[in-house]
Amino acid sequence: MERKRRIILIGRSTAGKTTLCQRINHEELQYHKTQTVQIVNQSMIDTPGEYLERRYFRGALMVTAADADTIVLVQDATEKGSMFPPAYSSMFAKPCVGVVTKSDLASEHEISNARQYLKAAGAGEIFVVSSVTGEGVEALVRHLDFL
Repeated sequence: MERKRRIILIGRSTAGKTTLCQRINHEELQYHKTQTVQIVNQSMIDTPGEYLERRYFRGALMVTAADADTIVLVQDATEKGSMFPPAYSSMFAKPCVGVVTKSDLASEHEISNARQYLKAAGAGEIFVVSSVTGEGVEALVRHLDFL
C-alpha cells in the first residue's frame, strides 16, 4: 500500500495553518489552538506555532518534517516581520513552498512584504491565499498535488 504524499505546515501561532487545513478539506472554519502535531486527512501535518517560535522546539520540526514530502512555510500577510531566518528551508532538504495567508485582510504592500519574507526563507513557488474567501487555495492544492 502506497502512502499519500504529505505536506508539513510551519509558521507562527495564528498564521493560519489550521484554518488553511480546514479550507483544503472543505471543513467548517473554526479557530482552535493547535497544541500538538496533528495529522490531517493523512496528507497534512499541522504543527503548533511554538515549534517555530521557540528555538528549543525547532528540532521537533526537523524530526516531524521527515514524514513530509513538501515543506509549506506559512506567513500571515498582516504580520510585521517574520520568524523564518534566511535560507530556513535549506535545513529540510525537501521542496519548499511559501503560502501568504490572510490576503483578504492585507494591503498589497503587506502581501509584497510577506512574499519577500518567504523568498528569503527559501520558498520556491509562493501562493497568496485567503482561507476565508477561498482565494488562491485551489491553485495551491493543484500545485501540491497531494490529495
